[in-house]
Amino acid sequence: MSDVEDEAKASRERQAQAEDAEVGGIAADRLRSIIERVERLEEERKALAGDIKDIFAEAKSAGFDVKVIRQIIRQRQQEPAEIEEHETLLDLYRRALGM
Repeated sequence: MSDVEDEAKASRERQAQAEDAEVGGIAADRLRSIIERVERLEEERKALAGDIKDIFAEAKSAGFDVKVIRQIIRQRQQEPAEIEEHETLLDLYRRALGM
């Protein structure tokens, strides 16, 4: 092959690599990396959800009320002021209904 043909072939190869790396203004490698990371985290989330389900099954078999445990977990994630406000409203509504 001549130097001109070699240069044209090399140019086409560089252009193809550039197109692989960036398609339509999108960096394909970066996009692939992001998607694969999210997929791995989704797999981990599924595994963790299964573990949590097993723990609740264990609690239920030990005689604990799972609904109450879930409620306690939600409350522990709240600020004390939020809990107090919620309990005050709950008490007010109960009294309004004669409970």
